[in-house]
This record gives sequence, C-alpha cells and structure tokens, in this order.
Amino acid sequence: MRRGAGRVDAATPDHRDRAVDALRALAILGVVLGHWLVTALVADGRTLHTASPLQHLPRLAPVSWLFQTLAVFFLVGGHVATRSYASARARGVPYRPWLHGRLARLFGPVAAVLTLWTAVTTVLLLSGAEYATVRTLVKLALSPLWFLLVFAALTAATPLLTRLNPLWPLAVVLHVDLLRFGLGAPGGLGWVNLAAGWLVPYTLGAAWTRGELERRRSGLLLLLGGTAATAVLVARAGYPAAMVGVPGAEVSNLNPPTLAAVTFGLAQCGLALLLRERLRGAMRRPVAWAAVALLNLSAMTVFLWHQTALMATTATGLLAGRLPGLHTVPDDLGWVAARLAWLPVLAGALAVCWAAFRSREQDGGGRGRRSRVVRAHRPPSDRGSAKGVRHV
Repeated sequence: MRRGAGRVDAATPDHRDRAVDALRALAILGVVLGHWLVTALVADGRTLHTASPLQHLPRLAPVSWLFQTLAVFFLVGGHVATRSYASARARGVPYRPWLHGRLARLFGPVAAVLTLWTAVTTVLLLSGAEYATVRTLVKLALSPLWFLLVFAALTAATPLLTRLNPLWPLAVVLHVDLLRFGLGAPGGLGWVNLAAGWLVPYTLGAAWTRGELERRRSGLLLLLGGTAATAVLVARAGYPAAMVGVPGAEVSNLNPPTLAAVTFGLAQCGLALLLRERLRGAMRRPVAWAAVALLNLSAMTVFLWHQTALMATTATGLLAGRLPGLHTVPDDLGWVAARLAWLPVLAGALAVCWAAFRSREQDGGGRGRRSRVVRAHRPPSDRGSAKGVRHV
C-alpha cells in the first residue's frame, strides 16, 4: 500500500493544490455520513417509511452542523470551475468543449443509477410491493440528482459568474426569506433560493480563484460573521436549528435553502479557507494523499450510490427481522448507538457499489474521457505502474 501511495504521490504535479482535493473529499464524506446518520427506514408491516432521529431527539441538531457540508463542495466547485475555464480560454479551448468535458464527468455515473432503479422499481411494483414503500425508496435513491442539476447549471453559467460578487445572491436569499416569512408571500417563492443560495459559496469559489480570499482575515470574517448571523437567525428569528431536512417539520433549512443555511454555509466556507495550509501539510503524507486522490476519482460514484447502499443493507437486513438501528424508530440514543455500529456495514455495501460502477465515472460515462487526479508521467522506474491516472 505504501509503495502504491508513493507512486501516486510522485505522479502528482508540484503545482497541484492538494488542499482543494482534500476539501472536496471532506465535503463528500460529510454528506454521506450525514445521510447515513439522520435517515432511518422504519419497517411498519409491509411498508417502509422514512424517519429521522432529529424528529424525536431535537437536541441532536448540532450533529447536522458537522455533516451538512454542501457549501464546501460548492465553494470548491466554483474555485475549480472558474480556474478550469480560465485555463481553457488561455489554451484557446472554446466554451462548448470545455462545458462538455465538465458535465461528462458529472453525469457519467447517472445513467447506471437510473437504469438500476428503473429495473428495481418495475420489479417491486409488479411483485405487489406497497406503493408508499416504492415511492420512499425511489425518492431516497434519486434525491442526490437535485444536487447534480443545480451544480451543472452553475457550471454552465461559470463564464457569467467569474466576477459576480457573492453579496448579490446573498441579497436575493435575504429578500426571498423576508417575503416568505415576514410578509406572507407564497412558499413556492423559496425555490428561488435553490439557485441563489448555492450561488453564494460558488461565487466565493470564484473569488478564491481571483486571489481575493488568500488572507487569513477573509476566512476569519466568513467564519465569525456566518456563525454570528446563524446564531441570531436560529435563536431570534425562528429558523430551525437543524441544517438538514427533518420529516414533518414546517420549515426546512435545506429544501429549499434558507438564509440560515446560507449564513451557516458562509461559516463553513470560512473554516475551509482557514484549514487550507493545514490540509496542504497533511496531504504531503503519501498514504493520506493517495486516499484523497482515490476518493476524488470516484466522488460522484460515492455520492450517487451511498443512498442505494443504505437501502440495500436495510432490505437485506429485513430477512433477519426488524434490526435495531436499521428498521426501528429512531427515538432514543440506543438507536443512535446501533446506527453507528452499522456504519462499517453501510461502508462495505457502498464499496460494492463503487467496485461495480466506478468505471462509469472514470471513463466519463463511456465516452472515453477519463477522470483525472494526478499526472500520467512518472519517474522511469515507475512507468507502466499507474496507468489511467491523469492530471486535471
């Protein structure tokens, strides 16, 4: 393992900012672990329905602060996309080929997810499964796609966003929430924030590319300002403390994003910026860097299949009856302890999905475009030992 990690380390160009990849990996892991910890599929007779420990144990809301890391992903995405677009323009690459290359890596694994779940849905309905159960499973399995659609739209708009000040989309979110919660405007207006809310960290990523966030003061301002604003909104303005959706709650901070979710995202982005130097140091360790590089090669595969891994484990476990932490109501700390014990099993199920479908991402969905993290050229003694691994 150390020899393999050493080859990956040696193949990484010196100019690559490994902190960017580390932040992306942490964001993906946060989303996966967050979903696994707050999503319960409760068996009730022949029906499965979703529940959350945050429904019954609201004091656990701070857990959602650790694992709701989408803002960091959009921060990194905005930084990488704007940097990539600037590089493409410098090399004379037109917009359409550039965009095709970016979206191919995003949507390459999607076809496999849709194909599998179309087949599963058909089999379940034909076998007489409860419609409510099928709907629950399909909704969970395909829920990651909303993220890809938003991210793809922002990627496509990158040329228009390279100079956009993050204060503009932040102002939109503020006014939408004032209209919704202060003046009684229709709740549907909140879906404007689906774009505006994630534009804030994405355009912060563009500001990072422009060199405007290099000073430590920038990260501190975002962290402290975002934390203070979020605390006021939760304590004084009635926003939910949980930064994820909670079944049955009147207001969700995430669906669509609220001002509290956006200010919380600002705090997360500030922390991410402050951690860059530490992460760069940590990523100089070959084993740590190899793990991060491997996850980045399959980031979309892991993201798209982690809910399927949860449901596959839940369905298989039903053969042994209602198992604590897997099929039971998440209404006490015993459920939390049991779910923590299930995490290695869920990770194993995800590893099976990864082994089966990672090629869809690494070959750009069958188009011959390989996902790339490190450069193919190596010291002469290592030639031929790390094929297919390239520099983005």
